[in-house]
This record gives sequence, structure tokens and C-alpha cells, in this order.
Amino acid sequence: MANERVVSRRDFLRASAVVSVAGALASGTGSIERSGPPKDTKTDREPYEVTMEPVGTVEFDAVPERWVAYAPGYADMGVALGLADDLAAVGDWGRYGADRYDELDGVGFDDRPATLDGDDPADRRTFRELGADVHLADPNQLVYASAFDLNAADVGEIAENIGPIVGNANRRRSQPWHSYRYYALYEAFEKVAAVFRRRERYEAFAAFHEEWLAELQAELPPASERPDALLVRPKETGRFAPLRIADRGTSTKQWRDLGVGDALADLSADELPTAPDGTVGYATIRSVDPDVLLVRGHEDLDRAAFEEAVVAPMRDHDVGGTIDAVRERRVFSGGPRHQGPILNLFATERAARAIYPDVFDGRSLFDRDRVARIVAGEE
Repeated sequence: MANERVVSRRDFLRASAVVSVAGALASGTGSIERSGPPKDTKTDREPYEVTMEPVGTVEFDAVPERWVAYAPGYADMGVALGLADDLAAVGDWGRYGADRYDELDGVGFDDRPATLDGDDPADRRTFRELGADVHLADPNQLVYASAFDLNAADVGEIAENIGPIVGNANRRRSQPWHSYRYYALYEAFEKVAAVFRRRERYEAFAAFHEEWLAELQAELPPASERPDALLVRPKETGRFAPLRIADRGTSTKQWRDLGVGDALADLSADELPTAPDGTVGYATIRSVDPDVLLVRGHEDLDRAAFEEAVVAPMRDHDVGGTIDAVRERRVFSGGPRHQGPILNLFATERAARAIYPDVFDGRSLFDRDRVARIVAGEE
């Protein structure tokens, strides 16, 4: 498998990847079925374009119906636009967090979509069988992620003969192959709304988010009283991969929005002592001495279970137990890796309660009913 090169706009143009849904139908290689235009979308058949790096400009002859999203954050964007019923497949279901939709009336999946991260890597046949009108994914993720058995030519063929590919890997900003523009969460969400021609629904959600976040931030303590945090991902017993809150990826949006500083902000990669595998141990964490220690994963655990599974082993460790954040019980979940507009609301609410318990005392911090109405197109 030749997965050696980055898929660029030039690659896609060379493979005639700026294609229409009508073209996919005419080719006979897709399995697209139509029963009329989706609700709340424009019904004209005039072509329209969406531009997003790294693919560039993609032309559509009709509004897509059946869709695939690799990153759960993009799946969440489609759900926020009221398109859950037409999601054919999503990657990394175990980290999706779709159970959060249970708190929103009428939001979620009647039938769980297929997954792209099964026992066998997804290949061209997988995408032919799914027969999606559009694939929300960064084309380079389809080449480089272990969930796929695809190369650049395969990706071009999927875009040409099955359905366009639109997306940008933006969960973090450290992929070695990502030399093009990154998109913030709501920038990417706006592009997804353009793909499905649901601009009004996007604008309603974006307005709600802006209003809600302003109200939340107005309650934050002064900047001088906000903590610096070290975000880590557990690798093996006593070893952690350090992550940077300040990298502006979508997975750390909630911490930045809540004014949480990055304890690594003043340290370059060379200044942070790491093992050859890039991990740090308790001694390094102690030397960084963060106000708060954030541990990625365990989002499904309540506070008591998190204390038992994560904090107690740290406290019982000879060195881990000497870290101020551990001793003072300022160790919290680092939040989900994947976030779209809905999941970010839940992630921000949990983060606010953890970091500022005296301000946000366990009450609901956003209006669930209003979010459900926006998803349903009722606002």
C-alpha cells in the first residue's frame, strides 16, 4: 500500500475529484437512492460550490442526502444540522460520545450508523458499499489513518466515482502531514452547513453558542485567578504523552474558552524532558508543577469513579503523590478528543464545573430544550 504522499488540491483535480452527485449516479459505481430532497434544504437543482482545504473547491449538483463522517466531530456537526437519520457510517465510535444526545429531546440516532474502524481497515469496497453522496473527512486522514487501507489514488477514485470528499483534520494541530490551513470548530461547522445547504440552522446554532459563551465567560474569575493546566494522555503505568492546550485544536476548545492557561506555553519541545517515545513521567509533571492536571480519557466516569480509576493510583505513587495538583485533588478529565458543536457544549459545561466549582455549582449551564429546537429547525 502506497500511503506515502499528502493528498493536495492538485491531486484531486488530477483525479477529477471535483465531482457532482449526478456524476456519481451516472457512473453506475455508487448505490445512491433518492426519495426527494431533505427537509429544510434548498430544493433547486442549480449547481453550487463549497471550498475547503485541502481539497479546494467541490461542486455539487444536488444537496447530498446519505453521508459519511470519519471524525466524530464532523458527525456531530451533521447531527446538529438535523441530519442524523442519513449518517451511513462514522469512524471511532468508541470515542464519539453520542450518548450525550440522550439529554436532548429528539436528537440522536434511531439506528446506530456503521463504523469505519472495525477489525479490517476500510478500503474502496467499503466506500462503494456505503454509497454515500458525500464523505466528511480530510482526504489525508483516509490515507494515513490506520482505519483505512487506501492510498492517494484510491481516495481520488472514491471522490470521483462515489461521492465528493470534504473535510479538514482539526482535532489537533500537530500532524506532520498537515501543511495547509486548519479550521476552528465553527469554521468547519460552517463549511459542513454549506455542503448540506443548511445555513439557517448553522446560524441559529452559532448565535446560540456565541451568546451562551459570552454569558459563561462573564462569570469567570479574573484572569489572574485562572489556573494553568497540564493536559496529558496516559500511555502506560506512570507514563503520559503531554499535549498542548495552546495548539488551538478543536479537542481543547473548552479549556481555552474558559480561560485555562497552558502550563507548557513557555516551554519548547526541546525544553520539556521527554523519553524517546515522547512521554513524560511523574517527575517531569512535578517539575512543570501545573495548577491543574488534566488527564485525557475517562469521559464516561463520574467524579467518584474518576477518583478511583485515575487519581488514586497517582496519589499512591511515590512521586505522583508529591505533585501538588494530585495532593490537592485538582486532577480532572481532559475532555473528549472529538468535538462538534453539540459535544462541545457538554465538554465546556463539565470543564467549567471542574475548574470553577465555586462559580458553576453543578447546575445545567446551557438550555437543552433550546439546543433540541435548533437541531429540529424550530428556531
